[in-house]
This record gives sequence, structure tokens and C-alpha cells, in this order.
Amino acid sequence: MHLLYNLLALVLVILAAPVFLYRLIREAGFGERLKQSFGWLPAETVAKVANKNAIWLHAASVGEIVATSPMVKEIKKEMPDSVVVISVVTASGYDMAKRIIPEADGVIFFPLDLPWLSCRVVKKIAPQAFLLVETELWPNFLKASRQSGIPVMMVNGRIGDKSFGNYRYLGSVLKDMLQTVVKFCMQSSIDAQYIIKLGADPQRVMVTGNTKYDQTYTDVSEEEQQQLISQYSFDRHTPIIVAGSTHKGEEESLFSSFSEVRKSFPQAGMVIAPRDIQRADELVSMAAGYGNKAIRRSLLHKETAVGHNVVILDTIGELGRVYSIADVVFVGGSLIPQGGHNILEPAAHGKPIIVGPHMFNFKDIYALLSDRKACITAKDPVLLTDKLLAILQDRELSTTMSKNARAIIEENRGAARKNTLQLKMLLEKKANNL
Repeated sequence: MHLLYNLLALVLVILAAPVFLYRLIREAGFGERLKQSFGWLPAETVAKVANKNAIWLHAASVGEIVATSPMVKEIKKEMPDSVVVISVVTASGYDMAKRIIPEADGVIFFPLDLPWLSCRVVKKIAPQAFLLVETELWPNFLKASRQSGIPVMMVNGRIGDKSFGNYRYLGSVLKDMLQTVVKFCMQSSIDAQYIIKLGADPQRVMVTGNTKYDQTYTDVSEEEQQQLISQYSFDRHTPIIVAGSTHKGEEESLFSSFSEVRKSFPQAGMVIAPRDIQRADELVSMAAGYGNKAIRRSLLHKETAVGHNVVILDTIGELGRVYSIADVVFVGGSLIPQGGHNILEPAAHGKPIIVGPHMFNFKDIYALLSDRKACITAKDPVLLTDKLLAILQDRELSTTMSKNARAIIEENRGAARKNTLQLKMLLEKKANNL
């Protein structure tokens, strides 16, 4: 099975060669990303982290980086002399890591999961431990870590319904990977049950909570909120709706609902943060079709930003802070069967939250916020309008949802520390066995 995986991985890389070449020509910065993916890491970064007993955290993209941020802070607090290196898969994840985790000693792109590349990079960095953030299981990299005697730990572990089904097809490859991981620190009891059903040793599995409850990079003071409102030229716009991580097929409903909201609140403003920022121009045109004037966030400082009532967020890493200026938040990927996105960021700001009916990727968090009436569900586009107006027109409802959201965040903090203490125990055990 492992041989079949390697052959398939090699074939996919070969087939992707034309795509790599196209992106190399058209996409700024892709050359460096591709170079690192093939194991050629920047010399200055290698000098900082290689053979320094680094703690290596691997976080695929933006969502995992958000979960990694409080972990790194705790590691530096508990083990101040530790060297920390973070690897990512996506360019957005790389930019986010650079932006919100200044404590990291190095940020690199993860190597392609080919056997010789994995061995080469593992030997080059020679970390004292490798931490998988959420569920980043890569067969060859884990095998290389095992062969080098590097303990592997899963932190903030999460298994979605779709991932659970897909992993089961990996057979013996999955078994080898799960046997390599010495500790599984899972977000919830549901995630713990899933990883055990996939074959993890129950003695190695524990529930430590979700480190995203501990994130602080989005903390915004009242003064900073006013600055954001001014930057977006929303000084006269009230209320403000923020729609985060939206997908194709959702924005039409948002613009339709916004048109209805403006009948009661003519000065209302809206920020839409599409999951794919390359769709920004498409959304600017779509807004006009609903009688709105939209502007891209990246152009606010270049144009005379007047007359617009919609801002399309086409930058990376800002959404978590932009939630702070909202009177109500819609979190996307939920009106369509995508599975939803992170609702903890707006909750951390104490914002009333609306989602669609498809939140299966965040079922435990969604259940918690829904049960505590910090989050309400719009089962279809028509109800989205009703829910928006209900929150905007009912001050008591809005205040209650805000208080409940903040209370949930405070009650569930501490996962980053729990994960870090498990890491310390792991490292102490490793040192005692030497």
C-alpha cells in the first residue's frame, strides 16, 4: 500500500509539472514556494532552526495557523529557550504565519510528500519533536520522523466527517501513520472517538480542547476599531454587517438580504470576505447588480473612497480583526454544503453570529454556540434576511448573543496550555530515555 501511495504521489507531481510552470510564470512568489516544496530551504532560516532541537509545528493553511498561534505563545512561555519552526502548505498560510506568529524562529513551506524529500528535510532540520496541527497526516514525512527517532504529536486534533470517510481508504498506510503518533490531543470527544475508530491507540488519545479559543491576535481596542471604521470609510454607515469566508453561491443571498436590510437601515454598510480573494472583482460587479457600490479593500487607499456601502476584503489576515467592527456577523461556507468555517473569531469579539444549515465541519463548536444562543441558523436565503433584521432591530437579542459569545470563549480558554504541558511531558520522557 505504501508503494502504491508513493507511485501515485510521484505521478501526481509529474502531471502537475505544467501547472507548476504556469504558476511560476504568472504568480509572484511561487518560485520560492516551489523551491522549498522540493526541499531547498532558505539558508538564513535553516541556520536559525537546523540542529537546534527545534519544535516543529506543521499547519497547512490559514485556519491551522490561527490554531497554532496560541500554541507557539505557550511554548515560548513554558520553554523560553525553545526554537520553533512552522511549516505550511499554502501561500496564504505562509503570509498569515509571518503576520500573526512573530515568535516563530522560522516559517517554511512543507516539502512534497515524496520519500527522499521527506528524509532530506527531516535530517536537515533535525527537530526534537514534530507537532501536527489539527489533522495533517503525511505518510512519508511521518515515516522519516519515525526512522529518525523524532516523536510525533497531534495537537488541536480534528477529524471532519468527510476526512473520516476518506482516511479509511488508506488502509495500512493510515495504520502506520497512526502508530507513529505518540500523543493525540484532540479538540473534542467526537474528534477523539473518530481518531480511535480510524485505528489510534485509545491510550494515546486525550481531549485537550480547541486552541482557537485562546487566540489573541485579533484583539482590537476601541481606538483601533474606530481606525478600521475610518479606513473602510464606514464612519457614517450603521449598522455594519460582516460576512466572512463566503463561497460562490452565497454572496447572491447576502446582497439580496442586504438590500432588504437597507430598507430599514438606509445607511447600513457591509464587508464581504470571500474565501477565494481572486473573486473580488466578480463580487464588485455582483454588488452593482443589487444596487450597491462596492470597492476592494486593497484599493481603498488608492481611490477616493466615497459613496460605497460594501467593501470586498481581498487581503489576507485581516478578517479576524474586521469582525470587531460588525454589528452582526455571517460566517460562510454554511448556506451551501461546504461545512462552514471558524465561528470562534467573531465569538471572541462578542458578536452575534448567523450561519447557514451546513456546519458539519465545526459541529461541536456550532452546537455549543447554538445551544447557548450565541449563534443562530438561517436555513435558507429568505430566513437569512429575517435573522439579520431580527438581530439589528432587537437590541436585547443582540446584547444577549454578544454576552453569551464572550462567556463561551472565556469558559473554554486553556487548550494551548494543556497541549503545551503534554508536549513538555513528551520531551521529558524522551530525555529520560536517552
